[in-house]
Amino acid sequence: MTPRDAEASDVVVVGGGAAGLSLAHRLTETGAATVTVIEPPDGPLRPDERTWCYWDAGVDGLEEVVSASWSVLRLHGADGRPVTVDPAPYTYRMVRSADLERMVHGRLASADGGRVLRATAETVRAVPGGAEVRCTLPGGRRLTLHARRVFDSRPLPALPPARTRLLQHFRGWFVRTDTDRFDPAVAELMDFRVPQPAHGLAFGYVLPLAPDRALVEYTEFSGSALTTEAYESALGTYCRDILGLGALTVERTEQGAIPMTDARFSRRAGAAVFRIGTAGGATRPATGYTFAAVQRQSRAIAAALRDGHGTVPAPHGRRALAMDAVLLRALDTGRINGPDFFTDLFRRVPAERLLRFLDGATSLREEWGIGLCAPVRPMLSTAAELPFLPRRSRPAPKKRS
Repeated sequence: MTPRDAEASDVVVVGGGAAGLSLAHRLTETGAATVTVIEPPDGPLRPDERTWCYWDAGVDGLEEVVSASWSVLRLHGADGRPVTVDPAPYTYRMVRSADLERMVHGRLASADGGRVLRATAETVRAVPGGAEVRCTLPGGRRLTLHARRVFDSRPLPALPPARTRLLQHFRGWFVRTDTDRFDPAVAELMDFRVPQPAHGLAFGYVLPLAPDRALVEYTEFSGSALTTEAYESALGTYCRDILGLGALTVERTEQGAIPMTDARFSRRAGAAVFRIGTAGGATRPATGYTFAAVQRQSRAIAAALRDGHGTVPAPHGRRALAMDAVLLRALDTGRINGPDFFTDLFRRVPAERLLRFLDGATSLREEWGIGLCAPVRPMLSTAAELPFLPRRSRPAPKKRS
């Protein structure tokens, strides 16, 4: 192997999605390590532009890439009644992948020892003294990168065994209406006025960007994704019959699926190889939210490396994961009505406390109080059966019409 075929960094980050870019951002922000980010070259492995949303309070280092934010949140119950809440000091924030990529790439270009490498990562493995990534450049040349640590954000080939496995799957339209139809101050987190599937739950999601522009999504929690045609039909019905938007233009679309599972995700794939993002368990099982957990974990990793530690903290606490496992099972078995459950939580729990709960930042006493706002009997019966249920591997879900 010639010197040109082997290169070294303190840290190699595999994948340029939310988790990989966020970790690279925090590492360059703290100066904790020299960083190489491996991103797929243009082609089928490169993901489409995506939108990530999260809530936070105050300054978080992402201000320049937050494209929109909302200080008022609203839900519509299945009965049609709205629930409007002020989550202060939190705001709900939107980040577009292109903006985050542009910022992080710029930071890497100006950082000592930082860079982005367009290549296909083939193998990642621990070696004496660290780890190596073998990859292929767009022209076909092979390259091996060595690092003290590698953080791999690529999706797992299969999810670990689980007792419950659902998908949060969705398709969204960025729409422009002929007349002003939206209130830019109010984000609609869940609108349960849409027809509900036989198994699971469905809701609309509206993030206004201007009086005549918004991201409108149709989302389901269920066992398998829909066809594109089925999503389009559901979105058309939602925009026409429920939102009453009138004439509109769809300027861009996005579509995705997020695992909601009580599987146990390993954060370590070798002595110096770590998984981050959804592959490392960052997705909150009961809600599908990932971006906020990725930020917390990225900051913690950067601080640990800066201080000379090699630990990768868990993105979610054990108590939060245990509660999520109960909720997922209760939803999957139909013991609780999903639309009523989420609507009642927002009606009965102060918004700021509920958002802290969804972030895993509440005390045991606060969680006890929130638990009393849930259907106690079905949740207790579900909690009692969970320890006796086996964790099973399942084949990849099939699309349904």
